[in-house]
Amino acid sequence: MTTIIYIHGFNSSPLSQKATLMRSELNKLEKPVHFLCPGLPELPALAIAELSKLVEEALAGDVTLIGSSLGGFYATWLVEEYGCKAILINPAISPHLDLKNYIGTQINHHTKQTYKLTNRHLDQLEKLNVKKITVPRLFFLLQNTGDELLDWRVAKDRYSEAKQLIIEGGDHGFTNFKTYLPAILDFCGLV
Repeated sequence: MTTIIYIHGFNSSPLSQKATLMRSELNKLEKPVHFLCPGLPELPALAIAELSKLVEEALAGDVTLIGSSLGGFYATWLVEEYGCKAILINPAISPHLDLKNYIGTQINHHTKQTYKLTNRHLDQLEKLNVKKITVPRLFFLLQNTGDELLDWRVAKDRYSEAKQLIIEGGDHGFTNFKTYLPAILDFCGLV
């Protein structure tokens, strides 16, 4: 059976618009698909342990990860570790550097839970940083040039040998996600 694991971004949750749209779209398919979208712990070591367990349990079948922002960073590590496929949506490339300005109290956009982002989080993220992509064909980059938080050119260069869809404009939240569901389902092997 095909398993799709959606990995949400920083301060997001399974309640995000993209996760909700993905779940809805998969429910319309005739082919049965196992969809997982865990609410991840804030500590990266705990998040990657939970995601690794889900991937390991699903590896008997076809597994595709869909990672948004920080979820794309986690998905990259998981692809390199397990050899599954991943769709990366405006992925974070170096969150251990990018999140330095966010150290302090954080609020999850959906759950409203608060926590403290610390150097411990950044150190754990740095340990998960993949230096070089080894199997580019396993990746599909969806990147908006209008991403207001991350420089889209960094992701374009990082995944230069992977399948890419660079979209003019847009934003970091990838609010145009629904438009690209057919391309996403195609890469997942579901159409």
